[in-house]
Amino acid sequence: MVEAVTLLREDESLRGKVSEAEWDTRVQLAAAFRICYGRGWNGSTANHMTARIPDEPEHFLMNASDFSWDEITASNLLKLDHDGKVLSDTDRKPRPAGLNFHSAIQREMPQMACSLHLHPMAGIVVSAMKEGLMYFDQASCAVYGQVTYHDFEGIAQEADEAPRILSDLGDKYTMIMRNHGLLTVGRTIAEAVAYMGRLVHACETQERLLSTSATPVPLSQDVLEFTASQMAERAGNQPIGDTEFQAAFRRQIRLDPSFMA
Repeated sequence: MVEAVTLLREDESLRGKVSEAEWDTRVQLAAAFRICYGRGWNGSTANHMTARIPDEPEHFLMNASDFSWDEITASNLLKLDHDGKVLSDTDRKPRPAGLNFHSAIQREMPQMACSLHLHPMAGIVVSAMKEGLMYFDQASCAVYGQVTYHDFEGIAQEADEAPRILSDLGDKYTMIMRNHGLLTVGRTIAEAVAYMGRLVHACETQERLLSTSATPVPLSQDVLEFTASQMAERAGNQPIGDTEFQAAFRRQIRLDPSFMA
């Protein structure tokens, strides 16, 4: 317990030591980690989320491998360059597999500001189904046409796998990594979290329905396409998820504002 307390307290606040844009991104990203933890998406020190620093687009923020997501703060996030070099004054590092493809996303997809990879149980279940994701309800339509797949190749730390992940992702926002987990990207942190929420919901719905003795009725392709077009028209060409992220951000402040340190 003493070691754990020391680990958490040895970081000094970086507020005032980095640009305003970087600090704001750090606070938003730290909040996103806490929000994901609170939703039950990740309870370990594994998995990663990254965010590009707006005034230093060649640099991005990422979590170290020794913090649970409910321990992440604005100051203990790592700063890295596109080659995966840690620029923060620390010996901590991200996990090699996460660094491999997250750094590739940051380097090769400048239009995306955030990437998020998780192993939620429902996502793992669907990722192992030959049929992939099926669509049973209105909310699931929010990811229709945005889901791509990448076959499992082992722990994703090999350099030559990262280009294949990017190729399979293409211009979409969500990916089911088969026999593995889920990946989303976004033009904002809020958008990546929103797409993850929609993807997790669709996976949870499928898992629950297929576990019953009833005969589920998937939505028809015509209905899927029409509903997805309605949602796209409502969103315009703007990033999704900002309103719900801000509400979750305020809730996180009420619950535990330590992420802002």
